[in-house]
Amino acid sequence: MMDSADVRRIALSLPETVEKVAWEMPTFRVAGKMFLTIPDDETSFAVRCPRHEREELIAAEPAKFWVPPHEAGSAWVRVRLAALEDIDELRDILVDSWKQAAPTRLVDAFP
Repeated sequence: MMDSADVRRIALSLPETVEKVAWEMPTFRVAGKMFLTIPDDETSFAVRCPRHEREELIAAEPAKFWVPPHEAGSAWVRVRLAALEDIDELRDILVDSWKQAAPTRLVDAFP
């Protein structure tokens, strides 16, 4: 099973990503924009997700994707680590969130 160390390792492998503690938890940023947080229980993580897509994700896979009430108005979704199929799915989710925050020059250069 994957854990928060896997999340951190993949996130930090993305170009120009830095880790910064905020709200007493690790957050990950590119060009100063946050794209990932790991809440303190470390069983899930939060990523950027357009609200219209978020509702579709939650409806399709509610055991995997969810939003706590205090984040309902945001463009973020939580992902349960235990529900992920494999490391490739984790990487795809993190890369998608990173691309939403990264400057165009980084996204265009990303393989």
